[in-house]
Amino acid sequence: MKKKHLFKFFSLLVVLGLLLSACSSNSSGGKKDGKKSTTSTEKAKEDIGQFPMEVKNDNKVVEDGTLNYGLVYDTPFEGTLNYAFYQGDEDAKVLQFFDIPLFTINEDYEMTNDGPATYELSKDHKTITVKIKDNVNWSDGKPVTAEDYEYSFLVIGNKDYTGVRYGDALMQSIVGMKEYHAGKAKRISGIKIIDDKTLSITFEKANPALLTGLWSYAMPKHYLGDVPIKDLAKSDKIHKKPIGFGPFKIKKIVPGESVEFERNDDFYAGKPKLKSIVLKVVNPKVILQAMKKGEVDVAEFPTDQYAAAKGSKNFQLIGKIDLAYNYIGFKLGHWDAKKGENVMDNPKFQDKRLRQAMAYALDNKTVGEKLYHGLRFPATSLIPPSFPSWYDENANGATYDPEKAKKLLDEAGYKDVDKDGLREDPKGKKFKINFLSMSGGDIAEPLAKFYIQCWKDVGLDVQLVDGRLAEFNSFYKMVQEDNPKVDVFAAAWGTGTDVDPYGLYGRDANFNYSRFVSEKNDQLLADGHSEQAFDHNYRKKVYDEWQAYMNDEMPVIPTLFRSIIYSVNNRVTGLNADHEIDALGWFNVGVTSETPEVN
Repeated sequence: MKKKHLFKFFSLLVVLGLLLSACSSNSSGGKKDGKKSTTSTEKAKEDIGQFPMEVKNDNKVVEDGTLNYGLVYDTPFEGTLNYAFYQGDEDAKVLQFFDIPLFTINEDYEMTNDGPATYELSKDHKTITVKIKDNVNWSDGKPVTAEDYEYSFLVIGNKDYTGVRYGDALMQSIVGMKEYHAGKAKRISGIKIIDDKTLSITFEKANPALLTGLWSYAMPKHYLGDVPIKDLAKSDKIHKKPIGFGPFKIKKIVPGESVEFERNDDFYAGKPKLKSIVLKVVNPKVILQAMKKGEVDVAEFPTDQYAAAKGSKNFQLIGKIDLAYNYIGFKLGHWDAKKGENVMDNPKFQDKRLRQAMAYALDNKTVGEKLYHGLRFPATSLIPPSFPSWYDENANGATYDPEKAKKLLDEAGYKDVDKDGLREDPKGKKFKINFLSMSGGDIAEPLAKFYIQCWKDVGLDVQLVDGRLAEFNSFYKMVQEDNPKVDVFAAAWGTGTDVDPYGLYGRDANFNYSRFVSEKNDQLLADGHSEQAFDHNYRKKVYDEWQAYMNDEMPVIPTLFRSIIYSVNNRVTGLNADHEIDALGWFNVGVTSETPEVN
């Protein structure tokens, strides 16, 4: 064991050495020798192009096959198996097999009418009428009804609800929701039951986020309705015996360790190809060997093991650009809890030229290639290319250009340097930047040190808060509470399927951890989800302008877009990289041999 630990430590030093030398020698992802740099979109296509979206296997499907799914996780999964209450991604991966949304989606994650339910919008775009198809039934045989869909809103909006879904702005904008939440009404006036399978939901104002952010999960009222809402999250009906209307149903659960699913013969789309699926937790450290031995057929594959997986013969890799991005945020102010809004009052980083300089100093191309094996690439916008209609590759994102960084710092008055070659502030005082970065995994420390070196190369003295990486809980406590020790911080956002960035960057958005506010930002974000934004071209124009504006103001530095990959045994067929957000999900997946291929 000692040898393994020593080798692991040595390998980190080697990677760190390569990164630091790359930064110091200006080995950039930007311009070099007069040549134009590769755009983010081109790089994305280059990186993700090596992975097909769908597994290749044209062999005949075996009747009544079984598939083994690896839940790659280093601890037991929590097992809160209901969409209204779960919080961990691991539980979501369990849910995908037996419970699904009412709507399918297109490539921009907008709802379609091809799934378990259809919808129709009113002319004023304030009311949506949802009709659940007649053959959509719960796994216990009972029909999925309009009351089941209404019940999910009644649970989430209830004052005794213990989950986190009520914080969604669209949820709160349902007519009568606030009165119901306050206990002033027994029902939500904006939700009307039309018949057993049809209901309408009316919102206070028109919002195009309705097509991407509408809560689309029904809850079985006949099954859960006798449990007090305050006790639902802990109920055995959610943890041990949950039901859904997906292609599979739960046969057996070993809490935190495994789940055995059996085919739901009553699935609305028909008979699934697989008879059963066995999900089991697999430690990230052994997932590669588990795939090679055929112990696992499908798993989300860890980025740090990608290089070692190359050359494996018995499984394929499929992938896509993830709905996420890494960023570095500046602490520009604080959250005013009484007013419920962000206040931008920290003078240290008010000059946007300083923020821009710190962005141009970062060599994210080298980070993506050296640390992430090409599976991450420079981010140039706060809307990722996983939203193809909304991402703007021409938003003037900051690429690696240390000379431009130095020029911007000179212009901002950070000219004079001390004996160590570090810049002083415009008043001639020492200028130190406190950087908060999170621990976890082999990459965390090399990445933090690399960024610190990049900033040092342009004359900025950046040091880790308290001289060390912060563990998960203390990191988010410091960020959320605007700890004065923190000047800048490295984090990441999963965007979800709703492109609207208001929830992350709005004036009254608590998640706006940089605390950046401006009247123009307010206006652009409001325009992006106004009634006029139901016009695709208008909304595209607004979000293009917002992306360019944020790249100029630079309250946060987008650093890395990412690929998400899945390892898939060669015997698997019909699996798409979008399976986790597809309402049909695992319906079309099958196996073409009784036993997995081995390496």
